[in-house]
Amino acid sequence: MYQDFYAADRWTKKQVHCIYQALIVAIATRHADAVDIKFLVDGRPVWVALPHPAWVEYKKQTGRSITDSLAIEIAGHYLKTALESGEGVGREMYSLTVEQTLAHLDAVVAEIEAAQPGTHEISPAFRV
Repeated sequence: MYQDFYAADRWTKKQVHCIYQALIVAIATRHADAVDIKFLVDGRPVWVALPHPAWVEYKKQTGRSITDSLAIEIAGHYLKTALESGEGVGREMYSLTVEQTLAHLDAVVAEIEAAQPGTHEISPAFRV
């Protein structure tokens, strides 16, 4: 869903092509308690940082884990929303709060369930 998608930039109305490129545990690169997910937006690198405490909170609330594939979907959903709402035009890095991360997780799961009623699967590797 959100590994390769298009979004309409709010201000220019231009369709931009977003492609997932990498997932990095940020403590290794910038000493942050987050997972950084890189997308190319029309070839320009854009990072979405998801806070590690969101993994803990989600596990506490549901007993389930946020997998790498789900983290990519969360970040992609956020990025598409940010681009289409005009938030942070031209930014190279977006940092989400725990609450934002969980809200975008819920939105991704709802989209999957709406598109495929009765399924709780993003991919064979991830079941919600």
